[in-house]
Formats: sequence, C-alpha cells, structure tokens
Amino acid sequence: MKTDSGFPERLIGLALKNGVSHAEVFQKTSRRLSVEVKGRELEAVESSLSFGYSLRVIRDGRLGFSYSTDPAEFEKVVEAAAGSAKWTEKDLFLDLPEPSGYGMPEIYDPLVESIVRNPEKKDEAVEKALLIEKSAMKDSRIKRLRKATASFSSSETLIHNSKGIAAGYKATSCTAQVMAVAEDRGDSRMGWDFQGARFLSDISFEKVGSTASMRALRLLGARKTTAVKSPVLIENAVAVEFLGIFALLLSSDAVQKGKSLLKGRLGQKIISERINIIDDGLMPGKLGSIPVDDEGVSAGRKCLVEKGVLQGYMYNTYTARKDNVRSTGNAIRGGFSGIPSVGPTNLYIEPAETVSDLTGALGTGLFITEAMGMHTANPISGDFSVGVSGLWVEGGEIKFPVKEAVISGNILGFFKGILAAGDDLVFYGNIGSPGLVVGPVDISA
Repeated sequence: MKTDSGFPERLIGLALKNGVSHAEVFQKTSRRLSVEVKGRELEAVESSLSFGYSLRVIRDGRLGFSYSTDPAEFEKVVEAAAGSAKWTEKDLFLDLPEPSGYGMPEIYDPLVESIVRNPEKKDEAVEKALLIEKSAMKDSRIKRLRKATASFSSSETLIHNSKGIAAGYKATSCTAQVMAVAEDRGDSRMGWDFQGARFLSDISFEKVGSTASMRALRLLGARKTTAVKSPVLIENAVAVEFLGIFALLLSSDAVQKGKSLLKGRLGQKIISERINIIDDGLMPGKLGSIPVDDEGVSAGRKCLVEKGVLQGYMYNTYTARKDNVRSTGNAIRGGFSGIPSVGPTNLYIEPAETVSDLTGALGTGLFITEAMGMHTANPISGDFSVGVSGLWVEGGEIKFPVKEAVISGNILGFFKGILAAGDDLVFYGNIGSPGLVVGPVDISA
C-alpha cells in the first residue's frame, strides 16, 4: 500500500470542522517476512502487510479517540473520535506537543526493504535462517533446535497534529533467534540467543546459532549447589532482564500514580555509584532508535541515572504537563490502535571502559547465565525471586555448572549492590546492558 502523506492533514482538517480544539493523526504502514527452518528445510513462512491510522482529539478538555484500517472510513473515524470526547472526563493536563526540529538516526536499510518487498528474495531470507541452524548444530551433543527464525520488516510512520507537527520516517529491522537443546549422558539443557538491529550487516546469523549452542553445552552436567551468600556475576543477557524491571520504575506515569519506588527521589543516590543509565533514541542502527516519539516529539539522549544519582524520569506530553516539565520524547504506542503511554527508546547501562575480565572481578561466586521467572517480579514493590542457572567460579576460574538455584531480593537493593560493570554491552530489543558483578546476594538451593 502506497502511503498518502496528505491523508493526515485532511483528517485533521475535518476533525477541526467538527468542533474539536486539537487533533492528531498517527498512521503506520508495515511489511514483514519471517521464515523458520528445521532439519535444513523450510518449516514456515509468514508474510504480512498492515496499515492503520488513529485520530486523537481534544474537545473542551476531554479526550476522544478512534482508529481504522480503511482510509475510506475517515469520516466515521472523525465522527467517532469527536463524539467520544463528549463522554470522557475533563482533564486539564490533556494537550498535544508543539513542533520542534529533530534529527534522523540511521534506521533504514534498503537491503532489508528489498528482502521484505520482493517475493524472489524469500530464498535469501531462508539462507539466513539456515546459517543459524548450521552454526548451532556443529557439536554432536546438540540434538535439536527450536525456532531457528530470521525475520525482516519495514515500516513507514506519519505523525501530524493541529499544532503544526508533521513528522514522518521509514525504518527497517531484522532479527535472528534460536533455541538449542543439548543432551549428554541423560542430561538435557537448553540455550537461547537473539540478535536484532535496523541493518542486515549488524546481524551475525552464525553467531546467534553458535551462542545458543554454547549456552546449552556449558550447562551439561549441572548440579545443585548449597545455600550460600556470595557475589554473583550476571551475564549481559540476564542483566537486560533486570534492567527491564528497573525501567518500569523510571516511568513518570508510574511515579505519578505512586507505583514506583523512585517517587520523590530526584537528586538522590538510589543505586551503585558505578552505574549510569541512559535512554537514547538516536543511537545508529538500534531497534529503539527513532527521530521522534509516537507523539512527534524529537528523540534524544537522556542520562536518567548518573553515578547512581537519579537525574530524571521518562515523560510523554501528558505526564510532562502534570509535572510542569518538558516531554523527554518517550511517548510510545503498542500500535495505531492505542493512545500514547510512557516507555524507553534505547535504555541501557553504560559499559565500563576497562573491565573486560568479569569472572576475575567476581573472584568466587555464581556466574548467572539464565534466569527463570523474571516476569513474576513485582514492579511496584521491586521484590523478586527467580530461579537461576549458571557456572560456579572460584578464584576467577569456572569450576562446574549449577542448576536449580534461586536468588531473591529487591530490585533497588540489587542495583545498589553492583560492584562492577563490564565492557560487553549487548542489546536485546531496545534494552541493553553489560555484564554486572553484584554482591553479596543470598543464593538458595
């Protein structure tokens, strides 16, 4: 479907004629191709093209909203949005952002676009997935794979409002993932890996396969350990999961609703002084990179936590008005059918420049390579209790794999206990972290 760049302005004009004070159109067109292989053969292909748009209006201080996938229904969409505003509660903080300049990060790859658009390129997509499978199966102890998948997508986003914002951009993305199952002497272990980026050249399909295989193989022969209190080394892939929980605390919406432990803590030391937490929507090639957020506010780099001290929260236009500050460009939508909420662009823990030997920094303790149940962590209280697997380290050397251990605590206490960060920053989706040494923590058997 060809994008009509004039459509949003026509929709806004009609909405204003229907008596609304302000109007905003969010329009998105997306294409996607995903292939899965199994046993050196194509297992599944998914191809899709989607289009949709939404209209958000403010009328007498009240919010109205409607959406559709059919451009021919624009009059009904206007009527529905304007009509729904009659029945919502009046809210003095409702507003739309003013226009501002914005930069354009590197987020579009014509090679990915070509794979998505051209049916004859399907074989190229399959070859990428086969590379994942081939590299994962090099060791005879890898008995089977699950979801050896390569996915490619392209999108075009338009955001216009009645205050003069007229932003638009094209973006691409590609991902690779696989689950490897290793078996030896009656023992079975799984390992997973994922890579995602805007550019095809930033994905190593071979490395995804070999890393998943390595993660499964290194846990073969794992045994239980005794309960102990010791430092732990959190592998970067697991540290990302912890940061994902911490990210919820940095949302201004959660803070304003009293659902964040960071309420009233601006300017205070909240975690280890060794840690800086950055949100940066302009990083080249990252999946969370965008020129503007989902309200048309320019994206940028924000240091939310500097040397352990809370510097700020993530805001969209609505929450920013509540606190009498400016939006930080962190308005996000789950799709065209939803109104903006608050979330990160590319959120990450800044890596240390010199700490490359984290097992040496750990000394003696548990190197955690897998965590199970992070979704059960309480984002309001910050409490967590998760099952972990990993490798026991003594004197900086790996001794044996460990299974069925449990660590528990509070997310703020966990981040306060960070002793070192590595130089191995890795992003999984739009969240990134290096490896972290934390301690001491209670490890239950």
